Amino acid sequence: MASISSCLLQLPICPPSPSSHCLLLPCSRISSRINPVPAKLLRRVECLTRPTEESDSDTLMSDGSDGNEESTEDLQVAKHRNSDAGADRREFSPGSQRVANSLSDSLGIREPVYEVRDNAILLNLGPLRAIAMEECVFIFNYNRKGGKAFIDALLPRLNPEISNGGPSMPFELEVVEEALNSRIQRLEQRLMELEPRVQALLEVLPNRLTADVLEQLRISKQTLVELGSKAGALKQMLLDILEDPHEIRRICIMGRNCTLKKENDDMECSVPLEKQIAEEEEEEIEMLLENYLQRCESCHGQAERLLDSAKEMEDSIAVNLSSRRLEVSRVELLLQVGTFCVAVGALVAGIFGMNLKSYLEEHVFAFWLTTAGIIVGAVVAFFLMYTYLKARKIF
Repeated sequence: MASISSCLLQLPICPPSPSSHCLLLPCSRISSRINPVPAKLLRRVECLTRPTEESDSDTLMSDGSDGNEESTEDLQVAKHRNSDAGADRREFSPGSQRVANSLSDSLGIREPVYEVRDNAILLNLGPLRAIAMEECVFIFNYNRKGGKAFIDALLPRLNPEISNGGPSMPFELEVVEEALNSRIQRLEQRLMELEPRVQALLEVLPNRLTADVLEQLRISKQTLVELGSKAGALKQMLLDILEDPHEIRRICIMGRNCTLKKENDDMECSVPLEKQIAEEEEEEIEMLLENYLQRCESCHGQAERLLDSAKEMEDSIAVNLSSRRLEVSRVELLLQVGTFCVAVGALVAGIFGMNLKSYLEEHVFAFWLTTAGIIVGAVVAFFLMYTYLKARKIF
């Protein structure tokens, strides 16, 4: 976990609220003494920081692959309900640490992961890695682009002025929805930035084959492959969730006194109202996932179409370059045939140029006759070779 920046200490001080959302930024040197610095952010976001003079060497996670401990930046957004001003807030408890540590192994997987385990939802969406629970969410590497975009989008959702007093989704579902929305928006944004460049390259390339343009096409194609792969993996993850109603129902019973039957996965709740609410949430989750699945499929399809266009342009460029190479090869072969014919004439001239008497040097007409014979013979040999090669369809 990363240390807290000094700018957080400059936030305006406000009293705690009975109903508040807390933004906990536990640093790697956090100890039992934590000074709350409440900051009025949306629904009274409370930032808990630690005095700068205290230090400790504890970390939340360690990477055991190479034996070196690495600090993992961690952000915890906690949601308080009916809490007093003097109540002891222990959101970042040892139990939360155990949950984070038990789920941290799956966060190293590169493919998107959406898993319900130990009353927590594990999210691994590339740069965005989080553990959503009923009252809080752990965000790993929150200072990266994916984490920052997720936080910027999540905090406004917690604003009561935006919700207009209507019924709100459970906290963990809000986190999941905003995580999917943030990730898909990131893919859509990159695709929107890349599409005009690809279209411009497709218009320029047939008539302008330069190293710079070809390099831009290669980079654009590589980016499209990456975007298509990420969108496809995310689409497959959503499809797997929609095809597994057991996973969705496990989300619905989080935080409720409900269980799932092993025979048919039906929900059993001690309170009938909770069962009704859980069933309604199940439908909402399915519609939510279907909505993001459609967006993800659209993004994946657009990336595939642009990639196909780039591949077709590469094929066209390859055909064009092959045609040019064929022309160069024909000219090269033509020059080689001409060189061969001239070399034969040079051989004849070399024979007559030896310092041996043949009695032809005594006659003037012999020089002109030999010269004319060499020229005519070279031309005739050239046309004979050309006709032969053309008959064999080499030219």
